[in-house]
Formats: sequence, C-alpha cells, structure tokens
Amino acid sequence: MKKLLSICFLIASIFLFQSYISAKKITKVLVFSKTKGYRHGSIGAGKLALQKLGAEHNFGVDTTEDASKFTEENLKNYAAVIFLSTTGDVLDNTQQIAFERYIQAGGGYVGVHAATDTEYDWPWYGKLAGAYFTSHPAVQEASFVIKDKKHPSTKFFTDSVWMHKDELYNFKEINPDIKVLITIDEKSYTGGKNGAFHPFSWYHNFDGGRAFYTSMGHTDETWKEDKFLKHLLGGIKYAIGNQKLNYSKAHSKL
Repeated sequence: MKKLLSICFLIASIFLFQSYISAKKITKVLVFSKTKGYRHGSIGAGKLALQKLGAEHNFGVDTTEDASKFTEENLKNYAAVIFLSTTGDVLDNTQQIAFERYIQAGGGYVGVHAATDTEYDWPWYGKLAGAYFTSHPAVQEASFVIKDKKHPSTKFFTDSVWMHKDELYNFKEINPDIKVLITIDEKSYTGGKNGAFHPFSWYHNFDGGRAFYTSMGHTDETWKEDKFLKHLLGGIKYAIGNQKLNYSKAHSKL
C-alpha cells in the first residue's frame, strides 16, 4: 500500500510540475531572415546574438527563412517577429495578409538593418517598418545622436552622442508617425542624403501592434558591440509588450 501511495504521489507531482511549466509558457520571438536580393554576411552572427540574448533574458528564439511559417496558426506562437536583414519580396500575398492580421491582433515587429530593403510593393509593410532603404555610402564611423532616452532601447545611454561604425542607410518614404530614437549627423561622415534630420532608429504603434526598427547591424562586429545589443534588446522588449494577441481586432481578409 505504501509503495502504491508513493507511486501515486510521484505521478501527481509530475502532473503538477508539467501543469506549472505549461502555465509558465516562455515568451517566444520568431527571427525571419529570408533574402531575395542582397544577402548580408552578418545574418549568421545576428542569429547567434539573438539566441544568446534570448537565453540571457528569458525569451525563446526560433529562426527561419521559410516564408510558409507566416500563417495565422503559427504566428500565434510568438510575441514578436524580427525581420533580420531581409531583402526583396519575401512573402506572398497570403503570407502578407497573415502577417497583417498578426500585427492587427497586437503582435510585435522588429526590423533590423536591411528590413527596410524589403517588400517595396507592399505599402502596409513600408509604413510598419517606418521607411524604405534607398542607398548607402561605404561603411564608416559617424555620430549617432540620442534623441529620446526614455525608451527601453535608449534609456541606458549616458551621453547624447554615440560614435558607431556601420553601414549608414539613406531612406525614402519615411512614415511621419514614427517616434525617432536616434538620428545620424550627416556632417560627421560622407554620403548622407537625408539632410539635417536623418532618423536611424525608431518605434511606433501601428495598426494595432508595436514596431521597432534599427538600421544598425551590417557588420559582424556590430553584433558583438554591447551598446548595440542593449539597444536592440530594448527594442525587442518593447515589441514583445505585455498584452495577449486578440484576433478579433484583425481586419485584413485572408
């Protein structure tokens, strides 16, 4: 009888533990890095760095270059989707609508570097990302000006100017609703084409969801830089947010 009771207690304990783990289901993000144009060599370094950030800060990181993962059923598993230096036309019409519905339901978007060199024929995406890439000069160091120190992605900065080396994008069709976090001083380098106000990192609420973009991340070295990783982590946390998806708010039609 004692042995039977012990077995029953063990089974009950396992069941309760599994129930606890299920209740504590880990927050996950999906890193998407499909390319149909130029492919950045730093994508591999970016994936590894994002997986490391997830392990250190208690969120799961799945990676894919398979656009078929963009279904309503699969996207429901993620608090945010990270477009990691995607380029070109990476989603078909059905996948685009599934992603629109995900954002409308309260999902999060993070765009990194060439995420703005993506989906030029999908205006909704351009507004979500915040702008489209047009050109860039050679990789060089420049002065990055911190415009907002209240956001999770910038609150750790103690100085107003950050000297950083990267590929310095010029943009077109900048969404006027973005909240600019960091600009770049075109007087500090050669090849800028956006003028006195050149946004480089930003965030905004868009169509029911949350979007964060940083143009940094071209080089492998950037993915080892502490300030960049803190900046990106803050953006990811913002995009993840603290609300559950609610597809009753999604209005794009499949």
